[in-house]
Amino acid sequence: MHDTLAIEGGFADPVLAGQRGFKAVMDALARPGTIQHLPGEAAPPALLPRGLAEIALTLCDHDSPIWLDPILAAEPVVADWLAFHTGAPRVATPGAADFAFVIAEKHLPKLSEFAVGTDEYPDRSATICLAVTALAGGPDLTLRGPGIKDQAIVSPLGLPGDFLAQWADNRALFPRGIDLLLVAPEGLIGLPRSTRISTGGQ
Repeated sequence: MHDTLAIEGGFADPVLAGQRGFKAVMDALARPGTIQHLPGEAAPPALLPRGLAEIALTLCDHDSPIWLDPILAAEPVVADWLAFHTGAPRVATPGAADFAFVIAEKHLPKLSEFAVGTDEYPDRSATICLAVTALAGGPDLTLRGPGIKDQAIVSPLGLPGDFLAQWADNRALFPRGIDLLLVAPEGLIGLPRSTRISTGGQ
């Protein structure tokens, strides 16, 4: 049964869908705060949100180790599906991953546990893909930085309670630091390490 579930549900046209997915992720990171849309075509195992699955299909391959949160890691069919469709090796610790997939903020380790790159190679850092309940309905956050004209206001629902403090520490590492993709059923928002985040209109 696992074998069948692991084989089905990928992109029907991997090249075309992969291009659309790549553009969505790149646009999300280039224009922080804007809502981008993934292809919406994959049918992964039930526990794996489709948005996370499509990012994995788009960005991950045999050269990009991935870390799964404890809930995803405990479900063999999820690991089998990702292995079959991406070839990406799984790692046991967040710090060894290029990409991390997390289905809820309560399963998200501290951002400082992930690879932040080095001054010489800041690109050797992790991209965290976090499923959130929605991209609206939470507290207002003000975004400033590259790719943003003046400021942008977002209100994702499902971030850790101490997210602002963690993000300030991450931002202070620039050009090192993690990048974050917030993924909800209605789309995704990118928060690159260069983005400054504050509450409300501050």
